[in-house]
Amino acid sequence: MHELLDNFLALFRDLPGFLDRFVADHGVWVYALLFAIIFAETGLVIMPFLPGDSLLFTVGALAARGSINVWTIMALLTVAAVIGDAVNYHVGKYIGPRVFRTEPGETPTLLERALNRRHLERAHAFFEKYGGKAVILGRFVPIVRTFVPFVAGAGAMNYGRFLIYNVVGGVAWVGVCVGAGHLFGNIEFVKKHFEAVVVGIIIVSLLPLAFEFWQSRRQGRGSA
Repeated sequence: MHELLDNFLALFRDLPGFLDRFVADHGVWVYALLFAIIFAETGLVIMPFLPGDSLLFTVGALAARGSINVWTIMALLTVAAVIGDAVNYHVGKYIGPRVFRTEPGETPTLLERALNRRHLERAHAFFEKYGGKAVILGRFVPIVRTFVPFVAGAGAMNYGRFLIYNVVGGVAWVGVCVGAGHLFGNIEFVKKHFEAVVVGIIIVSLLPLAFEFWQSRRQGRGSA
């Protein structure tokens, strides 16, 4: 149990080192691990904290070194992202309306305790602003990408339309992030400062969320 917890924390402390050790110890099982992480982040609405963009960038860098096959992992993680969003959509479709019916001040249900209401409301605002395109754009925004499919399902968005946005978003997100890692991950400067680059990726990916938060605060003060 202690070893499992250490491995989980290593995902956040030293992602490149963790994946290098996992490949050395378990070989091709790294494909299953990466599939599970991307599926969980996109498909399980209670797990928005898992690494997404930084994981994909690191995977691209590992592929550039030959540790894993870039085309296989890109295809596999695209499938994981698409399936994850599809599962999240259907979960939102069947249980989302109950969550949104609960008024502030009422006793939260067990489901609501598992969810972060603030994240849910932020994703709902994001979806209201961008419509179906939020499914694509949200892929590049941490936390939002986990909640947007849930909100789309709860809002009864047509599944055929959702599926198109889901596939386009999944291909774009995995392609851009893994492709960037494959192209730039083994440049000498990036290799020497890999942790700083990963932190930079996380900060940049959070900027749209920070901007939305700042804008909503500004509008709130203006209306007051």
